[in-house]
Amino acid sequence: MTDIATTSNPAATAEAVAAIRRGEGVAVLIPCYNEAVTIAKVVDDFRAVLPRATVYVYDNNSTDGTAAIAAAHGAVVRRESRQGKGNVVRSMFRDIDADYYLMVDGDDTYPAEAAGDLLAPIAADEADMTVGDRISNGSYGAENERPFHGFGNNLVRRLIRLIYGYAFEDVMTGYRAFSRAFVKTMPVMSEGFQIETEVSIWAVDRRWRVADVPIVYRDRPEGSESKLSTFTDGMLVIAAIASLFRDYRPMAFFGWLAVVLGLCGLAAGVPVIGEYLDSGYVSRLPSAVLAVAFMLTAALSLTAGLILDTVAKSHRRQWEMSVYRVMEADRWR
Repeated sequence: MTDIATTSNPAATAEAVAAIRRGEGVAVLIPCYNEAVTIAKVVDDFRAVLPRATVYVYDNNSTDGTAAIAAAHGAVVRRESRQGKGNVVRSMFRDIDADYYLMVDGDDTYPAEAAGDLLAPIAADEADMTVGDRISNGSYGAENERPFHGFGNNLVRRLIRLIYGYAFEDVMTGYRAFSRAFVKTMPVMSEGFQIETEVSIWAVDRRWRVADVPIVYRDRPEGSESKLSTFTDGMLVIAAIASLFRDYRPMAFFGWLAVVLGLCGLAAGVPVIGEYLDSGYVSRLPSAVLAVAFMLTAALSLTAGLILDTVAKSHRRQWEMSVYRVMEADRWR
C-alpha cells in the first residue's frame, strides 16, 4: 500500500501525490450498461492518464458488446447480473481491493485529465471523497441538453442542505474519488441511480472530509443515450432522501412528524375545548375523537424517534470502530 501522507511531512505528501497521479494503487471503477459507443475511448483515456492504475469495467447486462470492447482495450471486465447502477457499485465496493478508488461513468462525459486532481487530495490526506463538480464553472448548464436534470440536481442539493446543513456543489455527479476507508465502510443500499444521492448523504452524515474539484463536463456524443429517466428516477431519488433522513436522523424525522401531528390535533381539538369551556358540553364528538387520535399519534411518533435515535447512535459508534479497524489494517498492509 502507498503510505497515506500527512501535511506534517511535505516530502512524503509530495511523493504520495506524485505516485497517485501515475495511478499507483488506484482502481478505476466504470459501471456500464450499453456503452459500446463510448467505452473504448473511456478505457483508453484513463489507461493513458493513470498508466499504473487498474481499470475495471462492470458490465450490467449490456446487449451491445460493451464488455467485449472494454476487454479488447485492456480493462478488467466483470459482470453484475442484478440490474441497476446501485447494484453495480455495491459489487465494486465489495469485490475490489485497492488503496484508492476513482469512479466514473462510461459515457465519456467526464474528462480523464481531471483524474489526478480528484485523487491528489486523498493521497495528501486532505479528503476522504472528492467530487467532480460540473456545476460551479457552468459547464454542465452549457453542455447538458436535458434541462430538468439541472433542476433535479439543484433540488437534491437544496434538500440535503436543508436537512443536514451542508451540501457540496454537485450532488449527482458520477465522477468521484474515494479513500479505501470510505469504500470499505459504506453499506450500499440503493439499487439504481439513487446511488449518487446515497453516497453524497453518507459522506455528509458521517462527516467525511469532502473536496469539490471543478471539472469540464461534456454532453454525451452522438449515438450515446442516457439511461436516466428524469421523472421516474427523480422521484426515486427524492424517496431515497426521505428514507435516508429517517434512517440517519430519526429524532429529527419523527420529531418533525410529531410536530405536524400535534398541530393537526390542536386544530381539531381547540374548538372542542372552547365549546366545553363555554357550555360544559361537547357536541362535536367526532372532532374530539380525531383530536385525541392526532395527539396520541404525535406522542407515538416522538417516542419512536427517541428510541430509534438511540439505535442510530449505537450504529454510528459501531461504524466508527469499523473505520478504525480498516485504517489500522491499512497501516500494516
